[in-house]
Amino acid sequence: MNNLLEIVEKLKQEEVIAYPTEAVFGLGCNPQSEKAVKKLLALKQRPEEKGLILIASDLKYLLPYIDESQMNEQAWQKLAFVGEQAITWIVPVKKEVPSYLTGTFNTIAVRLCHLSAITQLCEATGFALTSTSANLSGFPPCRTAKEVKTQFGKNFPVLNAETFGRQNPSEIRDIFTQQIFRQG
Repeated sequence: MNNLLEIVEKLKQEEVIAYPTEAVFGLGCNPQSEKAVKKLLALKQRPEEKGLILIASDLKYLLPYIDESQMNEQAWQKLAFVGEQAITWIVPVKKEVPSYLTGTFNTIAVRLCHLSAITQLCEATGFALTSTSANLSGFPPCRTAKEVKTQFGKNFPVLNAETFGRQNPSEIRDIFTQQIFRQG
């Protein structure tokens, strides 16, 4: 990852970047920066009402967003387990988390990912990342850094790393009911 430091600097400057996830490249930014999230939503042409996924390599980066008082031991175990199938969990959100992250929901979508690129980004920045597929409206999600550059321009900041190579995006499930909102 010869451009990790450059990408970390872009994140710290409240910019939007692209990075690999389990199956596709994601668009991400600092979820604590309203300015950065608004840039991401505009770039993606995504309505704020839909909310965003937060992805991190360690639970400590997600704790600022999760209402721990509503979580039970079984929910924590599900959230902490990273298996072959990537699962984004819908969990209770702290009241102070801004609607630009949650959309119209009183929950937030979070996922742990142990992909080296995610670990390095979280450790270097000290925060989770927003995660939405890297693609312009009407185009398929990008699976390589080259595809990101083709859709978003040759100067778009992309972390030079590989995805896990999985075919399907993460499954989205409710942490308590197991209701599936998106099949993985």
